[in-house]
Amino acid sequence: MKDIRNYSCIREMLEAEEREILSPFAALSAESAGRDREEPEDEVRPVYQRDRDRIIHCKAFRRLKHKTQVFLDPEGDHYRTRLTHTLEVAQIARTIAKALRLNESLTEAIALGHDLGHTPFGHTGEQVLNNLCTGGFVHSEQSVRVCEVLEKDGAGLNLTKEVRDGIRNHRTSGHPSTLEGQAVRLSDKIAYLNHDIDDAIRAGLITEEDLPMEFRKVLGMNVHDRLGTLINDVIDNSIDSDVLVMSREIETNMSELRSWMFKHLYMGGKAKEEESKAKQLIELLFHYYMKHPEDLTSEYKRLIAEGNSMERTVCDYISGMTDNYAIEKFEEYFVPIGWKF
Repeated sequence: MKDIRNYSCIREMLEAEEREILSPFAALSAESAGRDREEPEDEVRPVYQRDRDRIIHCKAFRRLKHKTQVFLDPEGDHYRTRLTHTLEVAQIARTIAKALRLNESLTEAIALGHDLGHTPFGHTGEQVLNNLCTGGFVHSEQSVRVCEVLEKDGAGLNLTKEVRDGIRNHRTSGHPSTLEGQAVRLSDKIAYLNHDIDDAIRAGLITEEDLPMEFRKVLGMNVHDRLGTLINDVIDNSIDSDVLVMSREIETNMSELRSWMFKHLYMGGKAKEEESKAKQLIELLFHYYMKHPEDLTSEYKRLIAEGNSMERTVCDYISGMTDNYAIEKFEEYFVPIGWKF
């Protein structure tokens, strides 16, 4: 352990340790491209650790606990929410980062922030807002907007460029500029495929034996084994490399299992029976706020006053809602209340 007396602060010691320990392909805290607004360095925490902490303490992160992952308002305490999904992505990504000697703080910050802009009711809500809002709506871009514009009464979190890049590019079509961002991009797919299978089995919608045997033989015969196979495959094929990849066999089988899940779970079946109601709810709320901006909260009225379009601001407000809050506002505006005598 280095002697802290040789450094002016703990942060400098930690940055020096990164230079010695991390892979030559890792993103070093001391070499970050920085923030949009310059600010004094912390005496203890390197920049990516500060970003991780800011995300954990922001309001949008706390709201994830009441946002749908796949199952709309499931009965039971053990189904994933958007928050538990986020934590599982962070755990997988950190495992990969640690094994490959990447920057764990950067990896975790990207993972914890990647879904901050997700809508209520999962991808159903995202699809509705994408259809309604001029210019479209993509949750990865909205997550960056949360970090840059919406948090802290318009001041944003002032995150480093590397963290925002990883958040923006975490989807399958994205191209993160850091290996840490690539770790999160792969971990997101690994996490949701496996925990969605686990939740579907718990709900009785499918059984383990319903999964095609050709995929199980390659990836594993249960959720635990499949997670191990996928994570280890990324690590084994990415050691001392400037890109994170899976082997062709594993990637192909994971992709085909994902396609099977879309056909049998994501796009149909009991898990999606309430989607049409959720879509109508989001649509009605959108049109209501477009006609009644006075019912937006003060922070969103301020956005309009500062020149943000009405459409974008309404999307900001609705996408920030939890499932329960969206239902509450729908009932307030559209469900009649009986007279009490």
